Amino acid sequence: MDILKNALQEQMGDLQEKMESVVVTGSAGGGMVEIDLNGRMEVSAVRLAPEIVNPDDIGMLQDLIQFAFTDAAEKVRGAVSSQMGQLVSAMSGNFSGGNAP
Repeated sequence: MDILKNALQEQMGDLQEKMESVVVTGSAGGGMVEIDLNGRMEVSAVRLAPEIVNPDDIGMLQDLIQFAFTDAAEKVRGAVSSQMGQLVSAMSGNFSGGNAP
């Protein structure tokens, strides 16, 4: 049982390292607002097209930033889900004595 626990901890550590290196870009407004997130859901960059910055319509800019963040967050969740699926597949292959697909 300790071997299984150690193997799982090692796999989870590898997954965390992979996810730290994942960077996704969420966008809104046809790419006029872009936000980069890493696998830990940390914002690493925000890009705004100059023409989107209108002091008379801050509400629209705030909405676009929110939409871009949401888009990026969904992409991070997808990447995490994919990596977890690979981990589960590999672990189930080890349990059954077979090779993971």
